[in-house]
Amino acid sequence: MIDKFNGIFYLIIFLIHFIGVGAYAYQMIIGNQKFREKFEIDKSAATIMRMTGALFLGSFLMAIYIMFVRPNGVEGTWAFFNLVFVQNLCIFLVNTYSIKVDKTGVMNDSNEGVIAPLVFTILSATLIYGLSDKIYI
Repeated sequence: MIDKFNGIFYLIIFLIHFIGVGAYAYQMIIGNQKFREKFEIDKSAATIMRMTGALFLGSFLMAIYIMFVRPNGVEGTWAFFNLVFVQNLCIFLVNTYSIKVDKTGVMNDSNEGVIAPLVFTILSATLIYGLSDKIYI
């Protein structure tokens, strides 16, 4: 498995990234009430939050498939990794604008909504760079 990821470093980055994505999927789908309370979000947002969580869940499940099921591992999976990077970048940009500039409906001044997507963006960019010889086959 380590060979599929060009060594232990990129395997660890992959695991950290997608365990984090899975954690957010869980919080937004199953732990929705606690997540809403943490950020002081009204219960009327539960459905749209679960929909967003489902997008995270899809990425998480695809990562599990690539890691454990797919015979060639990450080979030829450029579209998946690039989509994840673009999603992370868009979430970072939109959250930065929403939390730091617009501030409409922002009740909690936590920077988690900016920092977490920035970290995910950096991790996904690192994966694309480090796995480029395999994903772009």
